[in-house]
Order: sequence, then C-alpha cells, then structure tokens
Amino acid sequence: MPPKSHIRRYLITGLVVWVPLVITVWVLSVLVGTMDQTLLLLPPAFRTESWLGVYVPGMGVVLTLLVVFLTGVFTANMIGQRLIRVWERAVARIPVVNTIYKSVKQVSDTLFSPTGQAFRKALLVQWPSPGMWTIAFMTGTPGGDVANHLQGDYVSIYVPTTPNPTGGYFVMVARSAVIELDMSVDAALKYIISMGVVAPRYSRPSALATPKLDPKNEERAQVVNR
Repeated sequence: MPPKSHIRRYLITGLVVWVPLVITVWVLSVLVGTMDQTLLLLPPAFRTESWLGVYVPGMGVVLTLLVVFLTGVFTANMIGQRLIRVWERAVARIPVVNTIYKSVKQVSDTLFSPTGQAFRKALLVQWPSPGMWTIAFMTGTPGGDVANHLQGDYVSIYVPTTPNPTGGYFVMVARSAVIELDMSVDAALKYIISMGVVAPRYSRPSALATPKLDPKNEERAQVVNR
C-alpha cells in the first residue's frame, strides 16, 4: 500500500484533472439548456421532435446564433435601419419600458462599439486603500455634471470582485493614479477569476536586444569620445 503522502498527492492530481473538466461541462450544459429554451418559442412543427423524432440538444444555440446573424444582416441596410428607428420611437412612448430600454441600449452601444474604450484596457489601481493594489478596467471618462465638479484629468473605472467579476464597484479616479497594464482584458479576467492563481505571462525584453559592451571596449570608446 502506498504511503499517505503518495495517496494525498494522487488525490490532488486527480482533482486537478477532473475539477476543471466537470465545471466546464456543467457551464456548457447550463448555457446550452438556457439557449434551448428559445425552441419553446417556435411552433411545434419546427422543433426537432417533430421532424427528427428526438430532442437534439444544442439546437437552441444554433437558432440563437442564426437569429442574431440574420438580425445583423437585416439591420445593416437602409430599410432595416428605418424599421429600427420606428421601433425605438414606439418604445419611447411606453413610460417604464422606455427608461429600461434606453439605459440598456446605451450600455450595449458603449460596450460593443468598435471605437469605444469601455473594457478595452486593464489597469492597476490602489484599492480599497492606499498600499493595496488590484486590477480594474477602464470604462470611459466622467460625463454630465459630474465632470464639472472634478478638477483635473479623471477616468471612469470598474473594479470587479473575485472570483465573480460580474459584481464590483464603479469609481472615478485621477488618470495619474492608475497604471495601464500590458495585459489583455481576457488575461486580466482570468487572473481575477482565479484569485491570482493563474498569473498572466509577461515576456520580458530579451537581453540580446540591449547588448552590453565589453569593459575594455567601453573604456576605448570613452577615450575616443574624449
């Protein structure tokens, strides 16, 4: 029988293999199951049970992607844009729906705009007190009447919590108080979700890029320069 230290090492090794796999399968099953609920909106004749005789998981994903793609194709032309404007004017007349729709649309336009800066940069900031550092994301610059009360150059940042980055804090700080990281947003999110365990790779400049002179040659160069 192997010693206890070996048994514990084997158990930990097995957990390292199985835990990510099980969680990945679970997350995918939840996503697929959620998207498959869109099939309930279709008439029974269009469901897989009718023309295949069996339920096929994942058809909701295909349907969702297809609907999103066709919507993009339709709204890319002039007729589709006119219909969207008509739809937005109709929604604007509904009191409660108008407020929710406008707020969500502004956020989505900011996040998905190719020219926007929201969540395009990972930052290093002192949070929640001086001397304590964490990773944040730039969301833009202060606007409205808020900008009139801030003296200097300020940026708006989002400080996510760990291991769930969907919760966090919206803060406005001086631009000089943040450090832009040479790190992608995806790598920063992995770093946050893993609670610092999965550190992003950073390729330091190679020593060959800055060759050093031999001491004797350096002395000769100084003599020549004189």
